[in-house]
Amino acid sequence: LKDWKDSRSKLNAHEYAIEFAHFNQTIKGRSTGKVMYVAYLYSAKSDNPIFIPLFEEAELKNLIFKQPKNQLYGSRELYDIVWRPLAKEINENSRVYFAPSGLLNQISFAAIYNGSSALVRNYDLVQLNSTHSLTEDNSAPILEHTMLIGGIEYDYNQTNDQELQPEIESYAYFNSDAIANSRGTKTRGESWTYLKGTLNEINDIKNKLEQTRASVSILSSYDATEKELKKLSGNSPQLLHIATHGFFYENQNMDTSFSIDLSTEDRYRLAEDPLMRSGLIMAGANYAWKNNSNPPNESEDGILTAMEISNLDLSNTDLVVLSACETGLGDIEGSEGVYGLQRAFKMAGVDKLIMSLWQVPDEETADFMQLFYEKWLNERTVRDAFIDTQREMYIKYKNEPLKWAAFVLLE
Repeated sequence: LKDWKDSRSKLNAHEYAIEFAHFNQTIKGRSTGKVMYVAYLYSAKSDNPIFIPLFEEAELKNLIFKQPKNQLYGSRELYDIVWRPLAKEINENSRVYFAPSGLLNQISFAAIYNGSSALVRNYDLVQLNSTHSLTEDNSAPILEHTMLIGGIEYDYNQTNDQELQPEIESYAYFNSDAIANSRGTKTRGESWTYLKGTLNEINDIKNKLEQTRASVSILSSYDATEKELKKLSGNSPQLLHIATHGFFYENQNMDTSFSIDLSTEDRYRLAEDPLMRSGLIMAGANYAWKNNSNPPNESEDGILTAMEISNLDLSNTDLVVLSACETGLGDIEGSEGVYGLQRAFKMAGVDKLIMSLWQVPDEETADFMQLFYEKWLNERTVRDAFIDTQREMYIKYKNEPLKWAAFVLLE
């Protein structure tokens, strides 16, 4: 546990830090074929971290891949293997900083059910890349420059006629069509659908931000291009909010070295590099998705991969909010964390990320975002505003974690 004493020095009296880890189990030098999970827990008073054995990975897989979200977070099974071994060492109503490992990155810790309530009611849970992050500066962002992206037109604009923008309806941007298209589940040749209401979303946030006298820029319709987003490199805003389609393809482990005519979708779906199998969809992307080439006279295809994001300089950005489905997912590579959009934005220099772990429903996502910005801009820290938003959403949808628990804040 590298430099844990440095992290310990940053903890207050009622705070704890947990570093999760996983490893291939060996007995007498021979692999058992099992992947085991453990935790190292310490507080400000600890002489040494407490080593706590947890579970075998197969147990977690049986839970998270075979149960609907409301069932998974509505029973004690997840609590029993992940949190119960830790609970006796942690006082309730404490702040707990934790760094997940392996498949634990796919868990909403706030929603873990202990038999009477979700953990968000018992602890202030703060997710980190590593507990070593405690030694880094966590000052609140100064919102001088912000950028909001939404209401994107995914079809290629052949006429440049801005009046072609469809009439904006009320929040419906996570409708069934959008959700069906959101995890690389589309059949070849299908289009990315317009996300109704995302323009309403960013306009609502714009109004809130302007009350703080922040400078707000908006990219929408045909202007929300990959090229325009890449222009932020080296001069990015403190806040970047992106409401669009995200995609993530799981590793197929297929040899494509002899394939010479892959479709656009297959080039991403079958890519060996995990940073090519996740990304965001920008304006005009449907042309490339269907035709396997850039739109006429365009230098970018509108498909912004995690690889491309990782090569940007977004070090001025304190917070990125990805208002899209499953943007927190990616390949789990050994002890290196999650390779996907979250890794890409961190590599680009972003401080904090709000992402989703599963397909997020429309109305409740709008509720979550409105609550978060109201609390944050009311002179709260990002961290506290996010925790308070989780708590309010939990109270409102106590028996339906599917509706509130997908969003996670990663610091």
